[in-house]
Amino acid sequence: MRDRRLLWGAALLLLTGVIAPAPAFAYVGPGLGAGAVAVTLGVLGSIVTGILGVIYYPIKRMIKKLKKARQLDRASRNTE
Repeated sequence: MRDRRLLWGAALLLLTGVIAPAPAFAYVGPGLGAGAVAVTLGVLGSIVTGILGVIYYPIKRMIKKLKKARQLDRASRNTE
């Protein structure tokens, strides 16, 4: 029972902090803003590139295998 109350209290405190944040009065200059945008784009780009690499590599191998099979089939037809 005590654990459940503690959990609800922590959740309520977290929710209050998220809903009603205090102002930070911080200055974000153009250099920091551009750096934050560059880092965000870099992380997103690396995730997208990684996913595309994982998807593209097996497809590339399959296409290569099909081309090789076609070439062997054409070569065997030409020799007959």
